[in-house]
Amino acid sequence: MSQSNQISVALPQPDYDAVLAAITTIKTKLPFLINLSAEDRKTIAKMGDKSVAFVNKALEYSKNSPNIVPPYLDVPEFQKDVTLLNQLRAISQQLEPIAQALDDTYMLTASEAYAGSLIYYGAVKQAAKNNVLGADTISSDLGNRFPGGPRATKAPGAPTP
Repeated sequence: MSQSNQISVALPQPDYDAVLAAITTIKTKLPFLINLSAEDRKTIAKMGDKSVAFVNKALEYSKNSPNIVPPYLDVPEFQKDVTLLNQLRAISQQLEPIAQALDDTYMLTASEAYAGSLIYYGAVKQAAKNNVLGADTISSDLGNRFPGGPRATKAPGAPTP
């Protein structure tokens, strides 16, 4: 069985270090980022392109028509929220395709690495059956770590758990 190889890349250590440094910079420059709970994500108002345009237009009207602004609307705070909204939206639009490509590349790389490990594990098990020196130790070690562990055999006619 030949292993499929759709990705063959080596990430040089300096590039890897630079990417991690860039991520650290992003975290440092955006220390106010939060993580919403699953419940918050369900209940919070969502915005699409039309909503963003509505928010920006409402801000402009509130600044240009102060006589209509209710006293309980803090326009400078509203301005800060809208400015940050637009900045974060631009950052997110730049990062989303990178995050998706990173996730896709990770999945493909993980799949190929796992397939390679299965090929090797199968060869080691066969070598252990043929009493190749050291293969039994490797097979045993890999077998202990194999996902799912040993399969339990079901007696004929036994109920399924």
